[in-house]
Amino acid sequence: GTIRVPADMVWLPDIVLENNIDGNFEVAYSANVLIYEGGSMYWLPPAIYRSTCSIEVTFFPFDWQNCSLVFRSQTYSAKEVQLTFGPDDVTGVPVKDIIIDPAAFTENGEWAIRHRPARQLLAPVSGQEAPGFSEMHYFLIIQRKPLFYIINIIIPCVLISSLVVLVYFLPAESGGQKCTVSISVLLAQTVFLFLIAQQVPETSLSVPLIGKYLLFVMVVATIIVTNCVIVLNVSLRSPSTHAMSRRLKHVSTTAPQIMGFSQLNGQLGLEAPQETPKGQQVDMWAVYGQGGHSGRSTLFAAPLRCPTFLHWGPPPPQSDAPLSFPWQEMENWVMIGQVIDKLCFWAAILLFSIGTFAIFYMGLLNTAPDNPFPGMEEPY
Repeated sequence: GTIRVPADMVWLPDIVLENNIDGNFEVAYSANVLIYEGGSMYWLPPAIYRSTCSIEVTFFPFDWQNCSLVFRSQTYSAKEVQLTFGPDDVTGVPVKDIIIDPAAFTENGEWAIRHRPARQLLAPVSGQEAPGFSEMHYFLIIQRKPLFYIINIIIPCVLISSLVVLVYFLPAESGGQKCTVSISVLLAQTVFLFLIAQQVPETSLSVPLIGKYLLFVMVVATIIVTNCVIVLNVSLRSPSTHAMSRRLKHVSTTAPQIMGFSQLNGQLGLEAPQETPKGQQVDMWAVYGQGGHSGRSTLFAAPLRCPTFLHWGPPPPQSDAPLSFPWQEMENWVMIGQVIDKLCFWAAILLFSIGTFAIFYMGLLNTAPDNPFPGMEEPY
């Protein structure tokens, strides 16, 4: 048969949780001890153990953690108290993992348990040849569920950060509006960085993955603001302040055709002077009909009224070189600004896309290992 006796009537080993965080090593309720006819005893007091473990936030919010619970006797060596695995009630095989009662277990909304192995270890005593203390290590390998962070942080952050690329759809010469949009996105990213700092444990050992992404998009936004200032400086140049070299003129005429947009045509509101047809210009006047005759009129050519001295001497020399007007050179500067703007647009698209994919792809690859003890073929 089985008898039940109070716990203070039998010897109890001083087994405690080594990595205890609150300093409470006592059980919550001293339950009775079951003594079986074979001499074995069973004692299961209810207790809540609070432990701590270091958190690795490098891949936050796609991280997984390995937390352990270490149980050992405080005063009895391994020769006196040996901790072993208990047998299964059905098969009798030693249970080498943490048993979780499905009826009493409430699943956590942020963490998922991937592995729960256990290991029996022998802790040596420094300076002694004794076998040391028998310890039981229980491991909880948990994977973070990133859905909350994807919906509330990552997707809004990516959408807001992608707005910085839209500044290239504004005209190249409207640099003020482009800088305003870029700086507004930069401020929004700063707010997200502050929100993430409140979710991540305060540590300087590593930078979380989402923090790396925010720093990356902030650098991209800063580069785009710098690019907007450079494009605005180029687009607003004039012949009175900057002289355009032949190489730049060649670029302003050939680059637009290569990049797929046409030349400017009177965008500045200026028109080239029209050529007058060559030939002799004469004045004409009309003589109306006399008295009550019909209203028909006759046009007569007037004699030339050019002074005689204009015909003296040789004709003025003619030049075949095209005339260069100030408005043409201003259009060339605007065209160069558009070329720079379009090149930087494609560079920003590639940089933003590749950087976003690479950073979050590293996080997706960071999953809990299939085998919690690599190199050991023995299943836990």
